[in-house]
Amino acid sequence: MLRAISKDWLGAGFVTVIGLAILFFVPVLFDLFEVLQMTKYVVLALFVLSLAYIWGFGGILSFGQAGFFGLGGYAFAVSSINMGQTTVPFLIAIAVAALFAAALGYFMFYGRLSDVYLGVVTLVVTLILWKLINHTAGPEYVIGTARLGGFNGIPSIPIMTLPWQPDQEMEPSHMFQYFMAILIGVYVLLHILIKSKFGRIAISIRENEVRTGLLGYDVRLYKLAIFTIGGAIGGAAGAMWATYQTFVDPNIFSLEWSALCLIWVMAGGVGTLFGPMVGVLALEYLSFQLGQTDFINNLIIMGVILIFLVLLLPKGLFPTFRDFVTKHWNRRHE
Repeated sequence: MLRAISKDWLGAGFVTVIGLAILFFVPVLFDLFEVLQMTKYVVLALFVLSLAYIWGFGGILSFGQAGFFGLGGYAFAVSSINMGQTTVPFLIAIAVAALFAAALGYFMFYGRLSDVYLGVVTLVVTLILWKLINHTAGPEYVIGTARLGGFNGIPSIPIMTLPWQPDQEMEPSHMFQYFMAILIGVYVLLHILIKSKFGRIAISIRENEVRTGLLGYDVRLYKLAIFTIGGAIGGAAGAMWATYQTFVDPNIFSLEWSALCLIWVMAGGVGTLFGPMVGVLALEYLSFQLGQTDFINNLIIMGVILIFLVLLLPKGLFPTFRDFVTKHWNRRHE
């Protein structure tokens, strides 16, 4: 058991070192356009971690991560335009998404909804948010000095600044490093949480919710906490997306974002943190390359990939690769 634990920490340490190397060397080795593309991948990697955690380690399949993503983006946009800085708005975006997740989760988990209904409710709530934001085009829909803009969205969102330099916008390379540092920090914190007593109970709930409840644990409270953490991470990713794009519109709540998040997690591997991040990088890079041509629609490719993964690699890319390497390593050292 100790050997397995040490392997887990060794793997997490290796991923962290790789992340730090990317943080320092990408701005040096790549041009501006490539740095901007990598920044996009980092934001989406944080977004996918929100679902990778609640689904892979809490057993909660949410079809509504785009809801938290969108709430974070809009909360950041409105508050940063009104406040003229980005540090506090970033925290506000996380808090808004977390509070919404906590409120939604309370009604779902304490209402004892089954897994199927959880998926339906999260999807419907996200579509309701999308519909509501689309109908805020009138001049009366103003929060402070920020107009919601309806389907036109909110333009001219401030670029991220450092807490100690609120008047100086980040250069693209600095924004990449800042976002990468956040991604690494969230990954490390989630790994620590998973290996803690809380994480072990969460995994126990995923494996057998009834038995865990019979052992005296408040299953509903633990699931609510897991769901809230996932919402907070999704909100942080939404805020980063808004400042990266300097624009946000109702499409951030769309079904496409929730579907892509599910595909990324399934591609990388449910039950891992590193796998879904690899899934984002691989599939988004493939999507970008296909987007350079008009040969075929990207969504068709994503659909084909999902079918391929479900049929041939149900564990996902990373777990399959890990099992293959482990099997051959053990065979060589028998």
